[in-house]
Amino acid sequence: MKTSINFKVVKSDSETHNFRKKTFDYIRKDLTPKNEYWIEQKIADRIQNIEAYCKEKSGRKLQKNAMPVREAVVVIKENTTMLELQNLAKRLEEELDIRVFQIAIHKDEGHTDKDTKEWKPNYHAHLVADWQDLKTGKTLKHQSFHYSKMQDLTAECLNMERGISGSKGRLEAIEFKIQQKEEDLKVLEEKYDLMKSEMNSKKSDQLVVKENDFLGFKKIKTDKTIENYERAFRTYKSTILKNITELESKSKNITELNTKVDDLKKQVHLFKTKNSVLLSSPTVFASEKKKYLDSVINTLQKEIKFARFRSPHLDRTDKQKLITEMEKIVQKISQENSIPFAAFNEIFKDLEIVNQLFSLLQFGNNSTNYAVEDIPIQNTRKRKRL
Repeated sequence: MKTSINFKVVKSDSETHNFRKKTFDYIRKDLTPKNEYWIEQKIADRIQNIEAYCKEKSGRKLQKNAMPVREAVVVIKENTTMLELQNLAKRLEEELDIRVFQIAIHKDEGHTDKDTKEWKPNYHAHLVADWQDLKTGKTLKHQSFHYSKMQDLTAECLNMERGISGSKGRLEAIEFKIQQKEEDLKVLEEKYDLMKSEMNSKKSDQLVVKENDFLGFKKIKTDKTIENYERAFRTYKSTILKNITELESKSKNITELNTKVDDLKKQVHLFKTKNSVLLSSPTVFASEKKKYLDSVINTLQKEIKFARFRSPHLDRTDKQKLITEMEKIVQKISQENSIPFAAFNEIFKDLEIVNQLFSLLQFGNNSTNYAVEDIPIQNTRKRKRL
């Protein structure tokens, strides 16, 4: 199952919706008890704090058009936990300075399939976040690759598949929508032209009412003919006005979609530029590599803590058993997060990191020394020793 996260400016009725402070007609009340909520601070209070901090830090008031509080909708699974979402919130703060202070898990929204009458749930979570840069007091400034990082973190923390990678897929999808809209527009234009031509075609002769006079000659009945024409004009006028409205709406949609395509093309260019820099600059490549390995180490540490939590009384005094357990943890993380074994091989070359990880698994702290050559990392195809 794929997940995604998308931050937008928070709405005025966010808390009313997220924490179910009133009844909504699009939710199933019988499923509402399955929802989960966590709140650190109210939105109004957080905005006051942000405004005060901005004044203190920069000496200026927060700009009126600033968006210091934003909200994201995150696609989740039925069994996604609040702990997983709080872990995601922690990663967003550590890596992107985004501070989440409200979380709401919704399991009572969805729709009933018209054909099968089956309930189709829409499992999702709302994350409300503080978007203030603590260094400047202003709002955070993120670039396109930061938003891509948000998708990576979300998939990693929720153990779900990431959505379409990069802007290319999104670009193709939007261009496809434009093509569909243009085809619809063409059909409407043809229909509109047909309506106008019919007014001048021979079909208008059908509106003329003729009757025989007492001599047997056909004469036009003026009153009935005028009535037919008036009725036809009213019908055509209504249809033409409707088509004009649809034409204008379609044209507007095409313009908006074209704008999105231009924006996405710029993002694609930025990604290509970044990849070019990564491939050509050893310094940048090393920096990105370190960030990635740090992320993998962080995931390892979390999984080790979970392993200790699941089996707190497991005998971990035997060195070989401990190594076997570590191998299983590595395999699990690799499979669930699509992390190549080359990354783990790189991590386990560092004796200090090895000691920290094994000490965390054995004692829950950093105190035991292990030799690097004693740590086998088993690949799905072959077994390697570092």
